Amino acid sequence: MNELTHGLSDMPFADRLTDFRKQRGLTQEGLADLIGITKTQVYRYERGGAQPTLDVIRRLAIALSVTTDELIFEGKERQADESLFLLLEGVSQLTADEKHVIKEMIEGILLKHQARRLISERSPNNNN
Repeated sequence: MNELTHGLSDMPFADRLTDFRKQRGLTQEGLADLIGITKTQVYRYERGGAQPTLDVIRRLAIALSVTTDELIFEGKERQADESLFLLLEGVSQLTADEKHVIKEMIEGILLKHQARRLISERSPNNNN
């Protein structure tokens, strides 16, 4: 998340879209022209009266110079633990073989976690 997008993440999509557009100094018509839709459609997105298609979301993100995650998701919905980011940055310096080993370890741990969760959900002691 960059300086322009900080603080927008806890808003609904329509509000984030409006704020991103205004931060870039674009009118609704200007944004519409950039992404090939009508001004009316931009208005509908910004008022929450319509939801864009995946293709339009992609074009919006490109035109507004943000990621699709910044455009769509609220808050920390898609954010990993900060300490994991630091570890992953270190992993980028490893050899391809070392990266493969780490990937397999993470996948194994995730599978084990998912299996444990499924077993506990099906347990007779579970009241769900």
